[in-house]
Amino acid sequence: MASRSVNKVILLGNLGKDADTKFTPSGISLSKFSLATTRRTKDPQSGEWKDITDWHNIVMWRTENIANYLLKGKKIYLEGRIESRSYEDKEGQKKYITEVVCDANNAVLLGGGAGGGDRGDSVPDSPGDFAQPVSMPRSAQRPQPAAAPAAPADEFSQGITDDDVPF
Repeated sequence: MASRSVNKVILLGNLGKDADTKFTPSGISLSKFSLATTRRTKDPQSGEWKDITDWHNIVMWRTENIANYLLKGKKIYLEGRIESRSYEDKEGQKKYITEVVCDANNAVLLGGGAGGGDRGDSVPDSPGDFAQPVSMPRSAQRPQPAAAPAAPADEFSQGITDDDVPF
């Protein structure tokens, strides 16, 4: 029986720079960007809390629909796998790189972060700033249909009571 293994990464963080998007000869889009995740730890000597930021190299395939929204500061949730590879640099030295590879289908752009004119890092004003996933500009989102007017209660009753229901 073959052994099974798992290579799965889940990240929630902010883009460190605008994504660099290119296309393969067959027309499949590929976006590369860095993603910052932050964790808090307590310094054992001073007792103060410190934020530690980790940077991840992300390679995302099939980004045709979201490439324009992969901008510095944007918050994103993604699922992918870790891949390590090596290459030779211009001086002939072997270099190693580790990347998180994912598909745009496994990513969700979240509200908040920098957008529009302000391209700097921004902090949300409230937790609700991240509640609404964004896959298109808010101005292009479809309006929600208006609720149907409530019908008078006796219009649908037709004389049926709870005793008439068989369960």
